[in-house]
Amino acid sequence: MERKSEITLILGGTRSGKSSFAETLAREFGDVTFIATADSKDAEMEARIKIHKDRRPAGWKTWEGDVGALPSEIAKMRGTLLLDCLTMYLSRLLLASSAFEGDDWDVWQAEERGILAGIEDLFAGFAASRSVERRLIVVSNEVGLGLVPPFAQGRRFRDVQGRANQIVARFSDSVAFMAAGLPMWLKKSEKRPS
Repeated sequence: MERKSEITLILGGTRSGKSSFAETLAREFGDVTFIATADSKDAEMEARIKIHKDRRPAGWKTWEGDVGALPSEIAKMRGTLLLDCLTMYLSRLLLASSAFEGDDWDVWQAEERGILAGIEDLFAGFAASRSVERRLIVVSNEVGLGLVPPFAQGRRFRDVQGRANQIVARFSDSVAFMAAGLPMWLKKSEKRPS
């Protein structure tokens, strides 16, 4: 059976144009559900979220639920799904974990394995839904190109993010890396136009 579902991963650093490019791709398809994973904890984050909301076309649906419910919610969604972004999703999962800030390395390793298994299940399930025509565009930060963070939580976050990006890239049909607003295709589906 021909695969009808498709995953596109958009990676890049801060202000590289990831979200704008992902939104442009989503506009190609229509029937878009924007999956918002950010949590507004302060005035700066509220302002950033407002910029994204104001930029979205009026006809797009928005999902802003509990990140713990995201895997079951995505399984029900149809059309074009734009998840912006995997980094905020992981941040919220990590901040909810007492092991993330704890000193017990073994406990943290078990928690990290559980989080990554959840990412694997989410994207494997989406990729396996061959009979449903839908697209998932995922925006994620590439955080491993800079200095090694000087504190444990920073290193843990960087490591989980890098491993999660690898998982999503493995299940993706297309992967673009953004730099200065320009996409460099690392992996490209035959279905994606040049």
